[in-house]
Amino acid sequence: MTLTRRTLAATAFVAAATPVLAKPRPSRPLVIAHRGASGERPEHTLMAYRLAIEEGADYIEPDLVVTKDGTLVARHENEIAGTTDVASRPEFAGRKATRTIDGQAVTGWFSEDFTLAELKTLRARERLPALRPVSAAFDGREPIPTFQEVMALAESESRRTGRTIGVYPEMKHPTYLASIGLPIEQRLADALKAGGLNSRTAPVFVQCFEVSPLKAFRPLSRARTAQLVSAAGGPADARGINYASMITPTGLKRVAAYADGLGAEWPLIVPVVDGGLGPATSLVADAHAAGLGVHAWTVRAENAFLPPKLRRGTVPAEHGDSLALFKALYAAGVDGLFSDFPALAVAARA
Repeated sequence: MTLTRRTLAATAFVAAATPVLAKPRPSRPLVIAHRGASGERPEHTLMAYRLAIEEGADYIEPDLVVTKDGTLVARHENEIAGTTDVASRPEFAGRKATRTIDGQAVTGWFSEDFTLAELKTLRARERLPALRPVSAAFDGREPIPTFQEVMALAESESRRTGRTIGVYPEMKHPTYLASIGLPIEQRLADALKAGGLNSRTAPVFVQCFEVSPLKAFRPLSRARTAQLVSAAGGPADARGINYASMITPTGLKRVAAYADGLGAEWPLIVPVVDGGLGPATSLVADAHAAGLGVHAWTVRAENAFLPPKLRRGTVPAEHGDSLALFKALYAAGVDGLFSDFPALAVAARA
C-alpha cells in the first residue's frame, strides 16, 4: 500500500462523513464486518473479508495475534485449534500445550509457538460448524492471513469498488503477549504507519478489551482507538475495575482520556427484557456526551444468539428476526455496529 493513495482515501473518507469516533457524527452508522462475513465463510480468511466487502461492509475486522517470529496474523484467539486444522497435523502434535491466558488455563496449539512459515501451512476452518454448515463447506481452502495481507486487501478493494474500505484491528491478549516477549502495540503501530494509516482521519480503528495496551498504543500512533466493554466482567489487565464502572458517565469521561470511542456489547445499548428487546439505555447518549462514539457488537442472525422473542422456530442454526435487533440499535443512535452477516446489517440500515 502506498502512503499517497491511503492519504487520498482518508481525505475522501472524511468528505463522505464516514468516520464515527470523531465529531461531527456521520450521516449513517458504519457496518463493520466481524471477522469478515464470518456467518458465511470461515472467520478471518481473505474470502470472508472479500465477501463482506461485496455485501457492502464499510470496515473489515481482523483480530490480531503474534507469531513466534513476530508477525501479526488474523486469528480470533492465539489458540488456533478451533479455527485451523492444526490438531490433525501430525508434524505439530508435539506443540500441544497448556497456557494460562488472562487467568484461565487453556490447552491447545498457540500462534506464538509457530513461525509464520509454519502457520501458512495450516488451513482455516469454521469454528461453529453445527451452527454454520454453509461456512463449514469452505473449510480447508485458505491459509491464515497476515495483517499486512488484510490491509492490502482493503487497499485493493477500495480501488476496485471506488469506496473506502477501512480496517478495524483488535489487539488480542496484549498483556499476555507482552509477558512472553511478543508485545503487540509497537508492531501494530509500525504496520499502520507502513500502510499509510497513521492519522486521525485514516480509515482505521484500533480496539482492545484491555486498558493499559490502549494507553500504551496512544503515543505510538495517531490512529483512532476504541475501548471494548462487555455486559459482564472487566479488563484482564486492570484489577478492581469492571466494565460496569467504565460505562457510567464518570467512567466514560475516564475512557475518553485515552480512547476515541466505545465498543459496547449490544445488550448494554438495547437490553433484553422479558425475552424481547427493551427500551434503549442511556449509554449512547452518555458516551456521546463524553465525546466518545459508540460501536455495538456483535449482531448475529442465528436463533442461538438472539433473544427468545426474536427466534423463529426451535432450531438453533436457523435465522431469527435479526432485522428487529439491527433496527433497534440504529434507532438507539449507534455510530456503527459489528455483524457476522454484513449484508443483513446493510439491508437493515437502508
